[in-house]
Amino acid sequence: MTVSGVRSLHGGESPWWIDLTTPCGSTFSVVLRSPSSRISPDQIATNAAALAVAERYGLPAPRLLAADLDGSAAGTSATLETVVPGTSTWPAAPSTELLLAAGAATAQIHTVILDPQPQLPFRPRPIAVDDFAQDRRVGRMPTTTLLQLADERVQAIKAPDVPVVFVHGDVWPGNTVVADGRVHALIDWKTAGVGNPGVDLGELRKQVAIHYDDDAPGHVLEGWERASGARADNIPYWDAVAALNTPTESYSPYATLRRDDFLRAAIAQL
Repeated sequence: MTVSGVRSLHGGESPWWIDLTTPCGSTFSVVLRSPSSRISPDQIATNAAALAVAERYGLPAPRLLAADLDGSAAGTSATLETVVPGTSTWPAAPSTELLLAAGAATAQIHTVILDPQPQLPFRPRPIAVDDFAQDRRVGRMPTTTLLQLADERVQAIKAPDVPVVFVHGDVWPGNTVVADGRVHALIDWKTAGVGNPGVDLGELRKQVAIHYDDDAPGHVLEGWERASGARADNIPYWDAVAALNTPTESYSPYATLRRDDFLRAAIAQL
């Protein structure tokens, strides 16, 4: 095979979309992941371990094609995975069907019960490699009255300890692949692990609350509960945990305002 095209999927660095051409002229594409300024070798290994679990249980995710985690062949830790056809760009206007589908796809992940493993550790919050609430507590980041109050409320509550299931760890529209109004896969599993389903639910609910409207998180929850056949517990707690694990100032003033509105609604129910 020959490489017929390469493009970065994130700002000029890993992951890379690679187009390949076979000797008979057929073409296909793969995704190459390697360490970068935002991806550590341990995260490459976590992504590989998560994709192996996803394939074992038939979950909606890319399939792992090859892994060189110690770099003995590639010179650096690297993996190859399949490309799932579709887009990670959601519509500008909220789609109830897509929000329900995202909740349902997340519920499918949570059907897998796992014990913590070296590359799939326990995750107490989404994107657990970050802890912005702790950064504010120790003065590494400024805080606000709302964030401080919410953090105190959350800290006073014992974290729910069951159930513990497989979690993606960073569920947001950009980590989904959508086609025909359905979520065909979750991608970018570098912060996966095991934890409460609320880890993923709170993050996805927060993300759609910021991007859309106050009704969007409810549609995600409805999709999850329909697919799982069970009621999701402790939603205000997990919503607050997700909102607290964000920088004090988000990527835009509007996003910060929407995050704060979402957080106020959560702590009002704690």
